[in-house]
Amino acid sequence: MANIAFIFTGQGAQYVGMGKQISQEYRSADYIFNQASEALGFDVKAMVFEGDDETLKITENTQPAILTTSIACLQPLLEKGIKPDVVAGLSLGEYSAHVAAGTISFKDAVALVRKRGKYMQEAVPLGVGTMAAILGLDNESVIECCKNASSEGIVEPANFNCPGQVVVAGEVKAVEKVVELTKEKGAKRLMVLPVSAPFHCSMLKPAGEKLAAELENIEINDMKIPVVTNVTGEYIIDKSRVKELLIKQVSSPV
Repeated sequence: MANIAFIFTGQGAQYVGMGKQISQEYRSADYIFNQASEALGFDVKAMVFEGDDETLKITENTQPAILTTSIACLQPLLEKGIKPDVVAGLSLGEYSAHVAAGTISFKDAVALVRKRGKYMQEAVPLGVGTMAAILGLDNESVIECCKNASSEGIVEPANFNCPGQVVVAGEVKAVEKVVELTKEKGAKRLMVLPVSAPFHCSMLKPAGEKLAAELENIEINDMKIPVVTNVTGEYIIDKSRVKELLIKQVSSPV
């Protein structure tokens, strides 16, 4: 059999009702939702299964909701003997990957990402920052446009999703300038994203500092399988690097 990789989703994939069916059909998945409620001190199932979109979109709710659903979906696969040889995840999904690799316990991870979401939002007041997706230009062209727009404020590449698709993040006026400049360069599609903060740019460094303090209290276990890290794109198996990379990830491109 070929090697198996599991890749876990990041923020933005959430929707009300996610995970409900699998929770009803598999006790192991339902157990994960109950563990999340116990760790966070509120009914996670009520929020995720029966809540409203606006509540679920709040970053400090979104992050634990997605991680919980991801790990709940993992359980039936493991029960059936479908186990990964390597794991990865986009942004928030890297925490799910570490749970799957045994690096961080689920209850520690779900509490940690709730705080991560809170700190990320606190780092930049609402309305100050934003993000935009640039489609149809190479990485170098987008990076050049960010440099040329820096007179308007902070703006940096935040997500290198695939060739020809880069997301930028920063202060609103600077992001708008990048949109203007990339349009002039021939970008095929431009989208200002409906996000509440400019994720994965230097404006989020205060969030990383707060997260570092939280990580001091988290036990990092030996990794059962490699995790592909967002910051460097490397396979890591050395648990001593985990905290440093998770701190950097908040304000680094992924």
